[in-house]
Amino acid sequence: MKSLQQYSIPFTGLKLGVHDFEFEVNDAFFSEFEYSLVKHGSLKVSLELDKQETMMILHFHISGEMKLGCDVCLADYPYSVKIQERQIVKLNGDNDLEDDTEEIVVLKRNETEINVATLIYEFINLAAPYISRCADEGNTEWCDLEMISKLQQLAPGPKIVEEKEEIADPRWEALKKIKK
Repeated sequence: MKSLQQYSIPFTGLKLGVHDFEFEVNDAFFSEFEYSLVKHGSLKVSLELDKQETMMILHFHISGEMKLGCDVCLADYPYSVKIQERQIVKLNGDNDLEDDTEEIVVLKRNETEINVATLIYEFINLAAPYISRCADEGNTEWCDLEMISKLQQLAPGPKIVEEKEEIADPRWEALKKIKK
């Protein structure tokens, strides 16, 4: 978690108004989160922090590319993302009873900095598609063609079988004449 310290913003020394921050997100960032959907990527985070008297409004602009595993052929492929999110951070005065919600993060009075690594991580993972597929199935650059052909062979349903010529047994020919 030591590498996530670079995502901390000491807000107590900031004047009221808008402040800009830049962060790089790479493989080392994703390795800090044990069960991350995304393991590899290269993204750039532009953060606009609007500090006000009792709260801060954080505007995240995340863009770049992350590597995802295709659910069909199991090969890794690049997935481009452009994310724009907003988070409100309430600077809690005397009341320590309030809890965080999805839209609002509550900081206690004695806190002097906010670590945005978890927020960035959540925004990136939420941008990953629910069903992950190569954009161009069969593309030799990413898609594993060997895996796709194996899946087609093992797929349930009617199989395409080459019809073999049946050698007619002369005993059955006589019965077929009766049927007509």
